[in-house]
Amino acid sequence: MIRSSVISRRELIANFKKLGFEGPLSGGKHQFMKKGKLKIRIPNPHGSNEIPISLVKEILRVAGIPGEEWDEL
Repeated sequence: MIRSSVISRRELIANFKKLGFEGPLSGGKHQFMKKGKLKIRIPNPHGSNEIPISLVKEILRVAGIPGEEWDEL
């Protein structure tokens, strides 16, 4: 599936935009992105600006995005 152990927040947002999501939008403690009625929270990594792949996989699962589709981006 995903090729590295971390991904930058910027890359995460760019990939979700390629998949048709809007944002990031403000939403209290976390920003979120949305596509239709679907909303996904964007993690705030505090300092390192890197998000572990385990968290990215969980976000993809919640969003219903197959890993193969993510890999094609």
